[in-house]
Amino acid sequence: MEPARVFADPAALAEGAAVEIERIVRRAIDNRGRALVALAGGSTPRGLYGRLGAEPWRSRIDWSCLEIFWGDERCVPPTDSASNYAMAKEALLARVPIPERAVHRIDGERAPRRAAALYEEELRRITNLELPRLDLVVLGMGADGHTASLFPGTVALDEEERLVVATEAPAAPRDRVTLTLPMLNAARAVLFLVQGGDKAPALERVLAGGESSEPPPPAARVRPRRGELLWLVDRAATGA
Repeated sequence: MEPARVFADPAALAEGAAVEIERIVRRAIDNRGRALVALAGGSTPRGLYGRLGAEPWRSRIDWSCLEIFWGDERCVPPTDSASNYAMAKEALLARVPIPERAVHRIDGERAPRRAAALYEEELRRITNLELPRLDLVVLGMGADGHTASLFPGTVALDEEERLVVATEAPAAPRDRVTLTLPMLNAARAVLFLVQGGDKAPALERVLAGGESSEPPPPAARVRPRRGELLWLVDRAATGA
């Protein structure tokens, strides 16, 4: 695994991530005329979204060529403060000129299994592929090593066929919908953002690869088969 790129603080991390996202999105648009991007929820990406929604990044990205998805969602209405969609809309999507038709949220207000099935259909419809390939997936990581809503010890981690599944989190809101490892590992690029000292033990285990005697955290199982994997972290997350 490539070593993580370390930034001094969360602000520098957000700026460094914006640079990479602009590069990856531009490459996708140049090659295929559009960029399919899955956003992350959680606290860490909020700073990044704030940067992308402000100048100069707001003008550097051709938002009209993006299709926006999510890596996971809490099963709450889209207006709920716990909604990943609501956070991304407030921090980013309401501040950039992206067409509403290009924003593909997970229907968190539906029954979890139904929401998962519908989202899998949507991914296949937009890409016209049996196994859709997203150009970029933005992911965070929890202190327990989870990413998206793939939590340690859950059956969702072992899913090999479905692209989107319903699952449960250890904390409220428990009901979740998440992309699976087959979907994440089909991406052309995956960008992990990790910040905070509470993430240091899990990050060390992820970056150790097979050297640890403990089972790998879920985040360590995200390794695109034919894509780019980037770990961008702040200094606190390294335990320094």
